Amino acid sequence: MDLTQGTDKEKSARAKKMMLWFGIVSLLMGFAGWTSAYIVSSSREDWASEVSLPQSFLFSTIVIIASSFCYILAKNAIKSGEAKKGMLWLWITLALGIIFVALQFYGFSQMVAEGYYFTGPTSSIKMSYVFLIAMVHIVHVFAGMISLLVVMYNQSKGKYNTEDYLGVTLGATFWHFLDLLWVYLVIFMTFVK
Repeated sequence: MDLTQGTDKEKSARAKKMMLWFGIVSLLMGFAGWTSAYIVSSSREDWASEVSLPQSFLFSTIVIIASSFCYILAKNAIKSGEAKKGMLWLWITLALGIIFVALQFYGFSQMVAEGYYFTGPTSSIKMSYVFLIAMVHIVHVFAGMISLLVVMYNQSKGKYNTEDYLGVTLGATFWHFLDLLWVYLVIFMTFVK
């Protein structure tokens, strides 16, 4: 298929999808670098292999998976012309995103309560990586929430319909990526001791 063919709207949609995937691939490369450094560092003598992730990180994983399902329900409702139902699911997705972030910060407080800090004399290289990887992911969740707020605003203005819902698709794709990324990170940090 020739990417230069089609209407201006089709070309614009392809360009937006391509930009999103370039962004996702670059994020994957960044997280691959951090997880690779985590693996290499795990062979250090001062690696705290007995330290586990905070329980709230596991609860937040359930929450972010649920939020992805809600975004799917929102997109399906919008595609089928059920605007109010779509908006309700978008609100639920946003609420779950906020709960996810709150659980993450609670997890950080649990780590600090156990005496682990990002840096300093009581920090460990392992927990520094956990702080770093989780915080960078949270920054991207905030970006996903901004994207979600834009989708919600556009939905409230009637921009999306059964024929035109590209913004919802792009927002949902980024949200699902963040979801899958977190699931991978939790599994990775749980099993790579």
